[in-house]
Amino acid sequence: MFWAIGVFLLLLIALLIPILAIVIDSPIARNVFRGSDEIKGEDLLGRIQSLESDVEQLARALDAQREETQFVQRLLENPDRRDSAAEESHRSEP
Repeated sequence: MFWAIGVFLLLLIALLIPILAIVIDSPIARNVFRGSDEIKGEDLLGRIQSLESDVEQLARALDAQREETQFVQRLLENPDRRDSAAEESHRSEP
């Protein structure tokens, strides 16, 4: 009976070590341990501008992916239309 409790405690400690390491390494825990450092306004403004530009870039990439997905979806839904469009473009070329 006592050995089962010992094995349970040993497994619990073995599992808590990596979890504790992850929690301690998190940005929130770093701020708690470091204390409340004041962030300069210039640094904060620079970080906000950087994040805004990242968001804009991701929005453009998302729009491009959306357009590509819609194009491929239209091709997959109407393969006959694709073949007829290709034939028409070959006929119109001299």
